[in-house]
Amino acid sequence: MNNFGAQDVDVVVIGAGQAGLSAAYHLRRAGLAPDRDFVVLDHAPRPGGAWQFRWPSLTYGKVHGMHSLPGMELTGADDARPSSEVIGAYFTAYEERFGLRVHRPVQVRAVREAEGGRLAVESSEGVWSARALINATGTWDRPFWPRYRGQETFRGRQLHTADYPGPEEFAGQRVVVVGGGASGTQHLMEIAEVAAETTWVTRRPPVFREGPFDEDAGRTAVAMVEERVRRGLPPLSVVSVTGLPLTDAVRRARETGVLEREPMFDRITPTGVAWDDGRTVEADVILWATGFRAAIDHLAPLRLREPGGGIRLAGTRAVRDARVHLVGYGPSASTIGANRAGRAAVREITRLLEREPAPGHEPALV
Repeated sequence: MNNFGAQDVDVVVIGAGQAGLSAAYHLRRAGLAPDRDFVVLDHAPRPGGAWQFRWPSLTYGKVHGMHSLPGMELTGADDARPSSEVIGAYFTAYEERFGLRVHRPVQVRAVREAEGGRLAVESSEGVWSARALINATGTWDRPFWPRYRGQETFRGRQLHTADYPGPEEFAGQRVVVVGGGASGTQHLMEIAEVAAETTWVTRRPPVFREGPFDEDAGRTAVAMVEERVRRGLPPLSVVSVTGLPLTDAVRRARETGVLEREPMFDRITPTGVAWDDGRTVEADVILWATGFRAAIDHLAPLRLREPGGGIRLAGTRAVRDARVHLVGYGPSASTIGANRAGRAAVREITRLLEREPAPGHEPALV
C-alpha cells in the first residue's frame, strides 16, 4: 500500500470471464504473481463469468463453439446439464488449479489517471494503483433495450434476455419475441412449445447459414468486427456477422412456422404491438432479445472513446492509452478470441513493464 492508501500492483484485471481468466493465466506464465504483481477483480458472486447467469434450459449441448481456457481442457461435460453449471464448475477448477485468487464480489466504479503515470482503479474493495489495466468486463451487465412509441403503456410484462427465466413461465401466454440473433431464436423455439401464441419480429430478415463455419468464414467475420473497432465505432458482435446456423432444430421450427418472421412493429399498445399498416398483435409478454453493449462505463474518466462512440484499438491496446487493454471486446468477444486476446494483451504489457517472460516458463500449480 502506498502513501495515498491505494494498493500497488503492476496490473489490474477487471472481470473473470473467459477473457479475464485467459489474461490472468498468461500473466502468471509471464512470471507475475497473483495478489503481489497483479490482481483479478470480478463483480460476480462466484466463478463462471456471464455463463452463471444463463437460463437453465440453455444446456451445454446447445452452446455453440465453447473453447477451453489455455492450459486446461474442458472435457467430459454432460450435454444435458445446464451450461451455467458446466462452465461454472470448469471456471472454478481453473481458478483453483492456477491459483488466480480472484477477488469477488468486487464492483469497479471508475478507473482514473493517478500520479506517477499510474492508474487508480476505484472499487468496492478500495483503490488499486496499477501500471497497466486489462479490462475484461464483457457485455452481460449492459442489456440493450430499444425504445418504441407507447412502450410505457404496455400492461403486460416486458423482459430482456438478461432476465430470461426459461420457457416454463410463458405457458399459456401470448409472447412477442424481438430480435433476430441466436438468443432470440433459442427463446422462441423453447417458448413456442408451451405458449398460447408466439410472434417473432426482427429489424432485418434473419440470415441462416448453411454448411460448416470454417476458418476462412471465421476470419472474415472477425475482420468485419475488427474494422469497426479500428475506426473507433462501437463493436458489433462476431455472431451478428456470421448468420444463424441452420441446425436440425431450426429447420423443424421453420417448417412448422415457429420461425416465421414479421418486420419490426411501429409502436406498442397497452395490449400488444401494432404496425402503421393497421395490423396488430395482442400480447401478454414482450421479450427483448436485442443484445448487449460493452460494459465500459467505468473507463469513462480516461476518455478513451472516439467520436464514433467506441474505443479504438490496435490489437487489444487502447490507441488513446497504451496502459489499457480491452479483451473480450469487439473481435475478441468469442471464446476462442478471448483466449487469444488475453495472450496478446499480456505480451504487450510485459514489454510495457519491461518484464519479458522467460521462454517456456509455465505457471506453477497450487
